[in-house]
Amino acid sequence: MHLTDVQAAVQRTFASFADRELVAAADELDSRGEFPRELFRRVGELGFFGMRYPESLGGSGADTVSLCLAAEELARGWLSLAASSMMQALMGTYFVYRSGSPELHERLLRPAIRGEKIGTICMTEPDAGSDLKAISTRAEKDGDGYRITGKKTWITNAPVADFFTVFARTQSELSTFVVEAQSEGVKLGRPIGKMGLRCSPTSEVFFEGVRVPTSMRVGEEGQGADFLTEILPQIRTATGALALGVARAAFEVAVRYAGERRQFGKPIGEFQAIKLRLADMATEIFASTQVVRRAAAMADEGARSAGAAAMCKSFASESAARVCDGAARVLASYGYSTDYPIERLLRDVRFTLIGGGTPEMLKLAIAKELGCG
Repeated sequence: MHLTDVQAAVQRTFASFADRELVAAADELDSRGEFPRELFRRVGELGFFGMRYPESLGGSGADTVSLCLAAEELARGWLSLAASSMMQALMGTYFVYRSGSPELHERLLRPAIRGEKIGTICMTEPDAGSDLKAISTRAEKDGDGYRITGKKTWITNAPVADFFTVFARTQSELSTFVVEAQSEGVKLGRPIGKMGLRCSPTSEVFFEGVRVPTSMRVGEEGQGADFLTEILPQIRTATGALALGVARAAFEVAVRYAGERRQFGKPIGEFQAIKLRLADMATEIFASTQVVRRAAAMADEGARSAGAAAMCKSFASESAARVCDGAARVLASYGYSTDYPIERLLRDVRFTLIGGGTPEMLKLAIAKELGCG
C-alpha cells in the first residue's frame, strides 16, 4: 500500500533512530539484562507513547498504520525496547485514557506519554491467561472505594512501573482499576527469567487488600472485558508489526553474511541452496508486510478488524519465526554464536508467538469470525 507523507516521515524517523542507537548496540545492551531507561525515555521524546492519543492530551493523534511503522522499526533495532515501548503506548496507558478522568489524565497519562512515568497492565494470573473468565483477583466494595486482592503474573515492565491497570472481579463481572505502584499493599513478586527480551523486565505482582477510590475505576463495573475488546485488535496488529521488524533484522544479517562469507572460492550467496533460502525469507517478509499494513489500514478505516488483526498477528509471528530460523541456517555455526545477532533474534522472536494471544487461540478467533462457532 502507498504510504502518506506523514506515515513515510514516521517510518524514516524511527528507522533513523533504530540505525543510529539500536542496531549496533543491541547485543551489548541485551547482555546487561537491564531495563534501558534512557533509551525508553528517548522513544517517548520521539512521540511513540502518545501516537494513539489526541493532541489535547499531549499525543499526536496518529493512525494505526503510523504506529505499526514505528513499532516495526523499533523491533528491527531491538525487540526488548520495542516490546516495553509497545506496552507503554497501548495496554499500559489505554485504560487510563479511557477512564476519561481529567485528574488521571494530568497525573498519569500526560507524564506517561512523555516517558516520565511507566504504566503496564495486570491481567494474567497463575490460572488465568487466555481464559479471562478464570481471573480470580477480587475488587470488593469498601466504603467509597474498593479493596483489591489477588496475584498477577507475567507482568511486562512491572519492576519499573509507576502504575498498573488491574483486571479484577466486582461481583461476577470483570472491571478495571488504575493502581499506583506505591500504594500500600502492592508488592512485587519474583522476577521471571526469560529466554528472550532480557531487558524487558517481567515479574509477579501481588495486591494485598490494596485500597483504591472509586475514581480509580475505569468506566463502570463490568466494563473491563469491553475495554479490552476495544484495544485488542490494535494490540494484535502492532504485535504483528513487531514480528515483522524482527524478521527484517534477521534477513538483513543473513543477506550481509551471505555476501561476505566465502567457501570454495566464492561468497556463499552464490550457491543455489543459499539463494533459495534467501528468496523464501524475502517472500515471507513481503507477505507479512502486506498483511500488517492491510490490518492496520482496516482499523483506521473503521472496518471490522478483529479477524484481520488475529490473522495479522498469527501470520506475521509464525513467518518471523521461520525467517529467523532460516537466517540462522544461512549463518550455520555463527547462527548459534553470540558473535552475531541471530542468536538473540531467535530467542526474542518467540515472544511474538505468545504476546497478544497464542497462534492456536488466534486461529480459533479467526474461525469464530468465519462463523465456525
